Amino acid sequence: MACRLPDGTIDVESWANKMAGWYTKIPLLRGTVNFVLSLAEGIKCTIKSAEKAATGEDENEVLSPFEKKLMDRFGGGIEKNFTTIMVIICIITVAASILIFKFVPTFLSGLLKYVNAPAVLMTVTEGIVKFALICGYMFAVSKTAAMKELFAYHGAEHKTIACYEAGLPLTVENIRPCTRFHRRCGTSFILLVIILSICIGMFLPWDNIWIRYALQLALLIPESAIAYELIRFAGKHDNVITKIISAPGIALQHITTLEPDDKMIEVAIEAAKPVI
Repeated sequence: MACRLPDGTIDVESWANKMAGWYTKIPLLRGTVNFVLSLAEGIKCTIKSAEKAATGEDENEVLSPFEKKLMDRFGGGIEKNFTTIMVIICIITVAASILIFKFVPTFLSGLLKYVNAPAVLMTVTEGIVKFALICGYMFAVSKTAAMKELFAYHGAEHKTIACYEAGLPLTVENIRPCTRFHRRCGTSFILLVIILSICIGMFLPWDNIWIRYALQLALLIPESAIAYELIRFAGKHDNVITKIISAPGIALQHITTLEPDDKMIEVAIEAAKPVI
């Protein structure tokens, strides 16, 4: 994990890979395990990088209303409780995401049964709502300053990987012209999970939306496992089928990856070196 500190230097931290067990080599099972472990690792990096970025910040900086509330709640112990606060925020975010992107489409589409709409129409509507929510959400957050910076770092990551896979030395000059779109991106993974949930949703009952919602939650794990295998397949082959599999994710990456500046590329290089 490489992080640009407030003083302009790049801090690099490495730790043992916990995702290298036998369970990462068995098809389908590895998708489920990697999905959970990657989520946990991502939250861990989010918390660590936030802590590092906050180190040495100007004490006279004007606090936002949310920050003021946290200061009032935790007082001088806010730094000591920083990790706990971040964990709580991440848990709430994940739970809210599952609620919004799984339950809301099912609930809204379920209302169509009151006008005697056929099950296939409700399922199609559910799929449209899912796509609209995820694309609308990504587009909305991409307009905020913080997410623009995050998506630019995302672009730096992709361009660095593209440079490495092209067999070129990892320099800013070599990385700058590389593509910021990649078939194995998490964005593609998310969309594949949604597409699979729509296909499987064709066979789930609409009699009770709570039962349907519970089934969809239970099927999230196998859907993730299948999506993971499709991403691996698309990353290793270049043909019409893999291009079709990758197309939705590549399209959404026009939102979730932005062109980085040279300083962001420098951070991406430092993150890639110890991994390589």
